[in-house]
Amino acid sequence: MVYYEVLESIQSAIIREKQIKDMNRNDKLFLIRRFNTEFKDLYAKILDKPE
Repeated sequence: MVYYEVLESIQSAIIREKQIKDMNRNDKLFLIRRFNTEFKDLYAKILDKPE
């Protein structure tokens, strides 16, 4: 996983997921690059475990 967002509710997460799915590839890549410039795997960070 190279990108994630923390949202306040399941409903807002579903809405945001649909927004992202409707984005074109370049917009998605821009979003990821702003958040994770090196495209590192963030799975361990999400679980709060050392890599």
